[in-house]
Amino acid sequence: MKERADCHTPAAGFTLVELLAAMVVVAIVLPSIVQGVVLCLDLSAHTRMQAQAASLAQAKLSELAATRMIDDDYQTGDFGEDWPRYSWAATTSYWYDDARLIELDVSVIWARKGKQYDVTLSTLVYDSDAGDDEDMELTRD
Repeated sequence: MKERADCHTPAAGFTLVELLAAMVVVAIVLPSIVQGVVLCLDLSAHTRMQAQAASLAQAKLSELAATRMIDDDYQTGDFGEDWPRYSWAATTSYWYDDARLIELDVSVIWARKGKQYDVTLSTLVYDSDAGDDEDMELTRD
């Protein structure tokens, strides 16, 4: 008859030391991961606001150029209840010495986390009514 050997199989599972080591690793790594995720979300929100500001600036630039509402050197306003965080400012100046070309700059301004940001778009608007006919004749010759 065969004798059975007393063999004790080790208990399945983790030891206390292994569990403590795993908890220390998680405690060190987890805050870094959370900080990275928060930073990415913050950057995403800023980029979204910047893209929205550029879109609003393009719309306001087109509106001012199309309606020829550029008589004042400096204009300001907001975008109403639809976009309460954003405001705009427009400046006009003559393009060098040519009174027929007007540079139109539109800036959209918004505040986020106590800091002010802005996006500025520019275009040239041709004013066919500006300038004398004699001056135009002289430039053609």
